[in-house]
Amino acid sequence: MDRVTVVVPCFNEEPRLDVEAFVAARLAGRELELVFVDDGSTDGTRRVLEEIRSRREGPTTILAQPTNAGKAAAVRRGVLDAIDRRRGLEGAVGFWDADLATPLSELAAFVDVLEQRPEVDVVIGSRVKLMGRTIERRAWRHYLGRVFATAASMALELPIYDTQCGAKLFRVTPAIERAFEAPFLARWIFDVELFARVLAAHPGGPLAAERSIYELPLERWADVHGSKVKPVDVARAAFDLARIRARYPRRRPTRP
Repeated sequence: MDRVTVVVPCFNEEPRLDVEAFVAARLAGRELELVFVDDGSTDGTRRVLEEIRSRREGPTTILAQPTNAGKAAAVRRGVLDAIDRRRGLEGAVGFWDADLATPLSELAAFVDVLEQRPEVDVVIGSRVKLMGRTIERRAWRHYLGRVFATAASMALELPIYDTQCGAKLFRVTPAIERAFEAPFLARWIFDVELFARVLAAHPGGPLAAERSIYELPLERWADVHGSKVKPVDVARAAFDLARIRARYPRRRPTRP
């Protein structure tokens, strides 16, 4: 796994982009590529991204969406672009929230999981507040997140703790590429739909599909002010969960 690509969707992120953190981003022993997708921003986001690209030593790409199409579309475009440019080569591609609530220093642990566990194709960050870890999250967001995570777990029929953490990494495989091929039904909770696609498309069947997804408890995560999630998004998420459940019915795994 000589090259890892991280897609960063951006919509009006000018005040929240940590220029120095992105410029300094490295991955020991591997090439780290950053792909920023400017999702129709109307502020100075593009100017800040150009500054990062001009100052950063590692490969840095900026993709521009003409209008705001939502995080799901931005991530999908960035991932497919990265896969297409690296076609036929081994590697990993993921996406990370632009506010760096999950520091990029956490990325090395994600890569280690893929390298040490060949059965795993998807590594997702999990915001579990454990002793010895620094997880700073506002109480109302934590409890709202727990309600949603429970509903998502039931919809997926998967014992998953945290679907919405904005840090995820994928081994580049034909099945993962297929999971990103079609536009997502949901704009906000597309992560849940992505997991449903991974479960449905895995060539090894339902049990192997479950084992291909790995939750990694984060060492650090901090709530960053300026979230674009609105109360109406919660109601929309419930509707989208129902659509995802109907669109991607689970095949029950047969356990030994």
